[in-house]
Amino acid sequence: MSKGNNVQLKADVRNEFTRASRRVLRENGGIPGVVYGAGEESIPVAVDFKDTSKLFHTGRSEVFQLDIPGSGKIPVLIKDIQKRRGNVSHVDFLRISMNKPVRVSIGVDFQGTAVGTKTGGILQTQLNAIDVEGLPGDLPSTLEVDVSALEIGDKLTVADIKVPKGITLHASEEEVLASVIVPRAVEAAETEDAGTEEANAEETTEES
Repeated sequence: MSKGNNVQLKADVRNEFTRASRRVLRENGGIPGVVYGAGEESIPVAVDFKDTSKLFHTGRSEVFQLDIPGSGKIPVLIKDIQKRRGNVSHVDFLRISMNKPVRVSIGVDFQGTAVGTKTGGILQTQLNAIDVEGLPGDLPSTLEVDVSALEIGDKLTVADIKVPKGITLHASEEEVLASVIVPRAVEAAETEDAGTEEANAEETTEES
């Protein structure tokens, strides 16, 4: 999988921290943020919203360079995205060391079409992201899971995920990722039909 190590995002150092300054920054297409971690002093920054939004997904698991005047290019991950009234209001950038493991949440990518859905079943996903730990350069963009072989009643668990060497999953192996279930309406109808057949059978027995 491609890595984001060569991706760069320009940032400016913030010197004003009032509510009014943050509002002006957002009105001009910017967004406030902070860089912290690796035992270094925190740096308040301002970044372009459009450029940063392109990294909201990949930047949580793929390292990229934050270019800050006076500090140079710093390897970071997006640690947190804060929202207010549905709009992004602040971004936390985690400074990382390429030779030290980090723990991040990575999305599960369900691939294929479950064969059970072709016979009336419904694919139900229950876990969309998992915490993983590993060296920044080894982190996958997503955790791929193939659901193609799932029949009605089948399920996939965390134990079925194939992870790259050096990556540790922080989740129970028994935790269910996805399953193919019978629609409730069909289940209810089948139960009702079974009850009717049983009642008819009892009436026939009584009459005889």
